[in-house]
Amino acid sequence: MIIEPLLPVTGALPGPLLAELTALYASDPAFQQISGDFPNPHDIRSEQVAASLAEELANPDTEVLLARSQGRLVGVSITLARHPDPADPDPWIGLLMVDGRHHRSGYGRQLAGLVEERFRAAGRDGIRLAVLDNNPKALAFWTALGYEVIDHRRDRQLDRPCAVLRKPLKPAE
Repeated sequence: MIIEPLLPVTGALPGPLLAELTALYASDPAFQQISGDFPNPHDIRSEQVAASLAEELANPDTEVLLARSQGRLVGVSITLARHPDPADPDPWIGLLMVDGRHHRSGYGRQLAGLVEERFRAAGRDGIRLAVLDNNPKALAFWTALGYEVIDHRRDRQLDRPCAVLRKPLKPAE
């Protein structure tokens, strides 16, 4: 698997890339139902995905990472180098999503490891993320990867209850 940053673009995303991303977002309606990010999780449209990504990329501390295996888009991760709370020293994973047709294939674990490695290489010593309380599968995934619940609070965007998890990033040996 390779990951590549999605760079901010002037105007629209290239059509083929937007089609790939839309298919990825639409591949897991169960997750989309839980997240509530799209009005109809069974009918995700390219203009909705484009608007969501443009909003993410408008923040200079945000990075959208595309994960490819054998040339196919299999996942996406959105990271935040700094949390808006100045007391929070860690970078965050805002989203890690694997194509629904490839769940339980190891891509999620691999993508999470690559994201962690990027932050470790940047000298960061920990990483955080939030899991919505109504998503026990995600909580199980992240805790299996060594993340520990450190707090419970409401998310900043939609005021939903969630668990905050953290994982220390030990220096590479």
